[in-house]
Amino acid sequence: MTVAVLIKRLDDGVPLPAYAKGGDAGADLVTRIDLTLAPGERALAPTGISIALPDGYGAFVHPRSGLAIKHGVSMVNTPGTVDAGFRGELQVILINHDPKESITFKRGDRIAQLVIQRVERAEFIEVSELPGSGRGANGFGSTGRA
Repeated sequence: MTVAVLIKRLDDGVPLPAYAKGGDAGADLVTRIDLTLAPGERALAPTGISIALPDGYGAFVHPRSGLAIKHGVSMVNTPGTVDAGFRGELQVILINHDPKESITFKRGDRIAQLVIQRVERAEFIEVSELPGSGRGANGFGSTGRA
């Protein structure tokens, strides 16, 4: 199933998001600038595109697993949420978790993945008591598994 997402290229020199392989959930996003992240440093990487999503959809920016395992690079706010009404440039907040090595990205390098999903709007109904469940209010670590 596909959904039409309108896209505006803000920089003619960078590619549009693309799926690397059939069946991929995320389309690759690239940076439109060169940037270097020192250990522990974070930076905003612009992608050179803006999009218009249909109502009822959201776009979610996810880290690339290869960058994470090979270089310790992730995103500060993962996943980044793009609302249907947002029309600005998509930008990715990258962070270098590697304790020793800097990483350099060149213009056009893949930095993140864009996942388009249907989303529901919630009707929040205030109640005095919530219905019971098998888990209840037990939180972090409550299942006894690591």
